[in-house]
Amino acid sequence: MSEPTLDAALPYSDLLPGAVLAVEKNIEGESLVVAPDQLTAVAEQLRDHEGYDLLSNLTAVDYLGFTGRSAADRFEIVYHLYSTTKRGGPRVLKVRLPEENPALPTLMSVYPGADLQEREAYDLYGIRFLGHPSLRRILLWEGFNGHPMRKDWQEAYFEAESKPFKSRHPVGHHIWAEDRNPWGSNVNYPDGFDPETWSQPVTLRPLERHSGSNGVSGALKTERIVVNMGPQHPSTHGVFRMIVELDGETVTALEPEMGYLHRNHEKIGERNTYLMNMPYTDRLDYISSMSNNLAYTIAVEKLMGEAYQPTERAEYLRVIMAELTRIVNHLFSVGTFFNDLGAFFTPLLYAVRERELILDLFESVSGSRMMCNYMRFGGVVADLPAGWLETCTKLVHERLPAKLDELERYLIGNEIVQQRCIGVGYLSAADALALSCTGPQLRGSGVPYDIRRAEPYSIYDRFDFDVVSFNGCDVYSRFLVRMEEMRQSVRILQQALKQLPEGPIQAAKALGAYTVRPPVGDVYGRIESPKGELGFYLVSNGAGNPWRYRVRAPSYINLNALAPMVVGNKVADAVIILGAIDIVLGEVDR
Repeated sequence: MSEPTLDAALPYSDLLPGAVLAVEKNIEGESLVVAPDQLTAVAEQLRDHEGYDLLSNLTAVDYLGFTGRSAADRFEIVYHLYSTTKRGGPRVLKVRLPEENPALPTLMSVYPGADLQEREAYDLYGIRFLGHPSLRRILLWEGFNGHPMRKDWQEAYFEAESKPFKSRHPVGHHIWAEDRNPWGSNVNYPDGFDPETWSQPVTLRPLERHSGSNGVSGALKTERIVVNMGPQHPSTHGVFRMIVELDGETVTALEPEMGYLHRNHEKIGERNTYLMNMPYTDRLDYISSMSNNLAYTIAVEKLMGEAYQPTERAEYLRVIMAELTRIVNHLFSVGTFFNDLGAFFTPLLYAVRERELILDLFESVSGSRMMCNYMRFGGVVADLPAGWLETCTKLVHERLPAKLDELERYLIGNEIVQQRCIGVGYLSAADALALSCTGPQLRGSGVPYDIRRAEPYSIYDRFDFDVVSFNGCDVYSRFLVRMEEMRQSVRILQQALKQLPEGPIQAAKALGAYTVRPPVGDVYGRIESPKGELGFYLVSNGAGNPWRYRVRAPSYINLNALAPMVVGNKVADAVIILGAIDIVLGEVDR
């Protein structure tokens, strides 16, 4: 019996008169241009009656200087909505806003997962979301002047709008940035901002203050205190900060604080040529660079059309590298998770040892262990070296299955692990969807949603594998998902290695192409990365550089669920709940 699919056309004109201003045709299908004051009603209709229960991607675009756009519609907010119960592509909503005072209603009442993405759009573009409970900067700090993703914003060391910079190549007449902007003159505060008196808010949503107790009858009364965990703290998995309010050892409020590693990856991406961005994707989730490459190439190939579709051999090589990457990621995630639990040596050493063997394979095929820069538009950069296939086949058929069995024997039945993990970090299926969670975070709440099945890309529809989900809704279920997903990756790899065809590794038209110039249009390419949905939203104006380069980072968006999962648990539990989300700060901050 075939799976249900989404309807291609919906009667919006009858159900919501005046809400949809236009229907745009694009590379992927249709986009609905929605009136700002009707956005909430349209979103409710799509969620409640059409099955679009997942707000996947929310971002802004600045069309200043784009052909056909004026000051009246300079900004555009783009929403990608998906159904987790029906197969099919996204329903894309667009809201256009003027240059002066761009504002629209928040979608948090319909999709609470809009929270972090709306704050990001406000931070980087200056778009106000009316009704948002805590609309303030998130990747930058309150003393930052301007909104850097706007087309008319320039940094202190600005050289040119796009690369290659003429000041460096081919003429080479350059001026040292320090000579143009001496230290101390490159910080410009907003009007009315005094860094000496500024104090950062300590809670996302102020809570009622009251005295509590330590839970012992007749105990002394205690007061709530605010404690910083991080950003320099090993349990925060990088430069990440949790501002926690405590009543004794119980967390009563939590706010994630990020941005310490932010370098405006997306602004860099809009100045690079399309190909220049490939090694930059490696630096996002630096544990899973092959997956990053794959998501970006899929997006660009959608823009470029049939001529840049990869060859058969290249498709198989991509899947092989992506599934090896999933095992690498989950091994490292499981190892560090148990390190967070206090098991300092055995699980992490077991996981890292097997991971290193896969990194050996990556190094031999790409020249690098972590920053692989392996994939190209239309294929991959290099074929397999001699002996690679045999080594990988032996690893996949013999060593990895046995080592996963061994790791499970040590961990899954461990009584201490079960007592520390079962019931901790509870997140229901409904809440996981509402908060835009994807990947093991969502499947650990019992929702069997995997993009490889829901909207197959590459050649995943050729392989037999199961979508793994557990309905414990806690950190233990997320751990189980990752363990079983490694087995399913092994299963895919065994099939792919057996079926790997001979032939070229790049499409003929893509060979030697340093610069690509996609046609005018926009596209969203996404994959099931090890951490969840990794997507790239690209807008092309026909030039060699992306007009808009957006990264939908699962590590960042999955943090929507951090506070709801932690509040009510103990401080020690906060550490493992964060670990079970499995974030990488290069992807969170970008």
